[in-house]
Amino acid sequence: MRKTRSDSAIVGVLAIASLLATLLQTLTIPIIPRLPSLLDASPTDASWVVTSTLLTGAITTPVSGRLGDLYGKRRVLLLTMSAVVVGTVISACTSSLWPMVIGRALQGVAVGVIPLALGLVRDQLPPERVGGAITLMSATLGLGGAAGIPLAGAVAENFDWHLLFWGSAGLSLLCTIWLAVAVPESPSRAPGRFDIVGTIGLTVGLALLLLPIVNGAQWGWGDARTVGLGATAVVVLLGWGRHQLRTAAPVVDLRVTARRPVLMANLATVATGFAIFAMFFVFPQILQAPRSTGYGFGQSLVASGLALLPNGLVALLLTPLAARMITRHGPRKAMILAALLIGAGYVYVLLRRDSVGDIIGASGVIGAGAGVSAAATAKLITDAVPVTETASANGVNALMRSLGSATGSALLAVILAHAAVHVGPASLPSESGLRTAFLVGAGAAVVSLVCAVLVPRVRSGSTVATEHEVPARTEGVGVSAAPAVSPSASSIPGDGPKT
Repeated sequence: MRKTRSDSAIVGVLAIASLLATLLQTLTIPIIPRLPSLLDASPTDASWVVTSTLLTGAITTPVSGRLGDLYGKRRVLLLTMSAVVVGTVISACTSSLWPMVIGRALQGVAVGVIPLALGLVRDQLPPERVGGAITLMSATLGLGGAAGIPLAGAVAENFDWHLLFWGSAGLSLLCTIWLAVAVPESPSRAPGRFDIVGTIGLTVGLALLLLPIVNGAQWGWGDARTVGLGATAVVVLLGWGRHQLRTAAPVVDLRVTARRPVLMANLATVATGFAIFAMFFVFPQILQAPRSTGYGFGQSLVASGLALLPNGLVALLLTPLAARMITRHGPRKAMILAALLIGAGYVYVLLRRDSVGDIIGASGVIGAGAGVSAAATAKLITDAVPVTETASANGVNALMRSLGSATGSALLAVILAHAAVHVGPASLPSESGLRTAFLVGAGAAVVSLVCAVLVPRVRSGSTVATEHEVPARTEGVGVSAAPAVSPSASSIPGDGPKT
């Protein structure tokens, strides 16, 4: 029997790898306004530093999960982390645009670590420890995103900005070595072959979809590029979906994804990703805006980043409580609570934002909801799919979070641009624009709440996915292949107290 120390080492390194993945996503946020001058590029071209990371992250998440299910999650995880190391070194060594874009694109594949890590937790840990481990890892995702902003801001303000990437390269290399030493290979394998045609279709479809979403505000929503790419993306993705339903071993099993628990969890994740990104997008602008605007607090880059750090810390500190709640009441009720918390944070900041403390308090409440939501949706999906499809199903969920963030970025940019005021030479959001952004964030929380309510109720001691829900496929593996769990185990979802 595996020792507890070994289990703790596995969870620890997988949690740190997931934290690093989200930290890399926010690494360039503090220097976005300076990128054109730093890279001697136009603002339009410099935006590719951010867009490339978003695109590769969205594409990699389901693909890495499927590769891990087929060929071994540890093997694919190490390859993913190696690509991240190479990408950060490239970015650290250049001050030119396109090498930086290539480096950031390679760093974007770090998001693929998340579904692989969740799959390894299910494969390697005893059933009674799976729920708590998933909750801890989910909490670190919020901490990584929140910690990345003040950390990167402090480095960018006081040192050469290349140090951001040298430090990330060192951390990524150390994490890769620790993964190789501490994490054994997963014993489970999905049958079938890798779907190359499906992967190409997914890559092209997502690229065509995300490009107009990310750049629509800049190009214009009625521009031929925006409309043309969007329409082409719909056609490509419809064709891709038809191929996935007809092929024997799809890169994304749409039949599994279409099950009501998984579908509702993914839709809730889109809305939650939107709401969380809205906070990271809007709150720093309030904190950094000059007091002459009537709503700003004139905080420095580092101070505004530190004000958002409690967002991730709250999610981490609530990990034990969230794990017990999911164990006792099931992930469905935890998802409902998470949506209510996120909505409450936005309502609070709508009604009261007289001090920096109000902003910190609102972001902490939203962070609590984000942490509970991430843990609950990951647990729900892990319980709802066959053991051989854990990584790919969580990869699709991570993709939904990326789509929510991308959509939030585009919509909020339009809202704030159309409600801008001029303060000296700067163009800043108006207070009415900020209120609209808060209402949109609250609306996303309501959508997440509705999706959570629509998750099927599950009797205590039963699994989310029943045997008749698993599609009959000659190479498929039913939920019965999942490890047996005792009624007291934390990985059993329920909709009420255990009896």
